[in-house]
Amino acid sequence: MPIPMNDRIVQLYPLSNYTFGTKESQYEKDASVAARFQRMRDEFPVIGMRRTVEGVLLVHEHNLPHVLLLQLGTSFFKLPGSCEVPPGADEIEALKSCLTETLGRQGDIINWGVDELIGTWWRPNYEPPQYPYIPPHVTKPKETRRLYLIRLPERAMFAVPRNYKLVAAPLFELYDNSVGYGPVISSLPQNLSRFRYVYA
Repeated sequence: MPIPMNDRIVQLYPLSNYTFGTKESQYEKDASVAARFQRMRDEFPVIGMRRTVEGVLLVHEHNLPHVLLLQLGTSFFKLPGSCEVPPGADEIEALKSCLTETLGRQGDIINWGVDELIGTWWRPNYEPPQYPYIPPHVTKPKETRRLYLIRLPERAMFAVPRNYKLVAAPLFELYDNSVGYGPVISSLPQNLSRFRYVYA
């Protein structure tokens, strides 16, 4: 079968290639969703739109891509490396630093390969709804979330904060499942469909 000129090949390694230990718990900056939006409201006049970056880490099981997610409690999931980019900072370097802080082991250096941008979401107001576009009536979005594909090394040892569980979710479980995973994570199968996967 001919390979399209723009076909992007992504090498995936099996989940069994990675070892997961634990480390001290890590907590969100804000105690509640309401507190998060209040802080966003307070900071907006000072720093402007909040920039958030997140890493999409892929492995495979039985030749099916799985996304690594951090699970808190029974129903909250987030992408590893989710962090706010400090004003004036480079978002790629901020993402690498955040991934190391979240999953790195003390003293270890992980070469996070930030591959390419796979999605951008916008929050128009100080409220939960986000969109993969800027609504036409919005002139000053309050937050942008940029998702990057992370190229994992063939083998690695990760340390997961004790208050989280690291889960590998297959794409078919995420697809069209915004009730379980929210609109951003449940849209990953569509965003990732343009890649061709090679399974080691």
